[in-house]
Amino acid sequence: MSLSNASLSGLRVIDLSRVLGGPYCTQVLADHGADVVKIEPPCGDETRGWGPPFLGDAASYFHGLNRGKRGMSLDLGQEGGRALLLELLENADVLVENFKPGTLEKWGLGYDDLKERFPRLIHCRVSGFGADGPMGGLPGYDAVIQAMAGLMSVNGEQGGDPLRVGLPIVDIVTGLNAVIGITLALHERAHSGQGQFVEAALFDSGLSLMHPHFPNVFYGGPAPQRTGNAHPNIAPYEVYKTATQPLFLAVGNNGQFAKLCDELNCSALTKDPRFVDNGARLANRDALRDALEGAMRGRDGLALAEHLIGNGVPCGPVLETSQILAHPHTAHREMIVELGDYKGTGSPIKLSRTPCRYQRPPPTFAQHTEDILRDIGTSPERIARFIEQGITPTEKKR
Repeated sequence: MSLSNASLSGLRVIDLSRVLGGPYCTQVLADHGADVVKIEPPCGDETRGWGPPFLGDAASYFHGLNRGKRGMSLDLGQEGGRALLLELLENADVLVENFKPGTLEKWGLGYDDLKERFPRLIHCRVSGFGADGPMGGLPGYDAVIQAMAGLMSVNGEQGGDPLRVGLPIVDIVTGLNAVIGITLALHERAHSGQGQFVEAALFDSGLSLMHPHFPNVFYGGPAPQRTGNAHPNIAPYEVYKTATQPLFLAVGNNGQFAKLCDELNCSALTKDPRFVDNGARLANRDALRDALEGAMRGRDGLALAEHLIGNGVPCGPVLETSQILAHPHTAHREMIVELGDYKGTGSPIKLSRTPCRYQRPPPTFAQHTEDILRDIGTSPERIARFIEQGITPTEKKR
């Protein structure tokens, strides 16, 4: 499929990253036209084994993060592997990696080494805590950062234990921050002609997610607490029971509250001193929940949610994954991608003139080795030697 009109067409990315944050970043770049060369170690990206379920040689976890990339393996532990990486970087625009800080430097492949040879290269590192400071260089993991950054402290039922958010939100946001940093650096390079180092740390990303809890603390509010599904600053803003499906109300102002009460035939609540404004509603959240659930007790949740949002009340049903995947708006927004046997989540980034293009499913291990090496002018004889010496293994090391 031609990507000539994709927004990142012509961009060459060397992807040395594994697991989640880095691969999520490079999948976004690939979806928008970048030629992403995913380079795995001889043992492969460990997420290939994070199943079941599996499709081919890799788990669903791997398939969810590596669409659109060409794949090869490279043994950077060998001098020949490091030399070949330098050849691949000759015509690259971006390097993405998530090695522990100091690893590439030990091999003479750190940013300070590479910028002398490749002054236009944008070098993006995804790390746990950055390279320096009290925790610099330590490994980072999504759940650990959720615990440290405060996410778990505000997630969970009131009076209950801290809970991890049920998806790798820190890794995903770090990957998105890496995309933002790379695109900012590309824009700046268009003017200066110079590359630069882009750092996306899980620790920083985790802290950046703590809104509105940090601002509440900055401006003298009480210490954040776990409030279940309820919002710390707004009411009504949580899950409410109906006769069937629960729904989530996200009512942010008095006008929306009045409209909600009108739709539920309980307009008297707007005159009740306990509910006259957001501050009063927040102080009387439990009484408000009882009153609203009483008004919704006989209503079908799905039908009521559709009715309310159609009439300007922010609201949605609490759906299971199977329900939202089958939802007609999911299909309309093209949020499910199918390429042969591959099925994945579509890109949420929509561009009018240069939309994303899904060019290929995730690579099997070392699938495109010969194509990638031919691109940089490697002779068939050299390619055969690299494979024979294990510099570019074509079978995953057990």
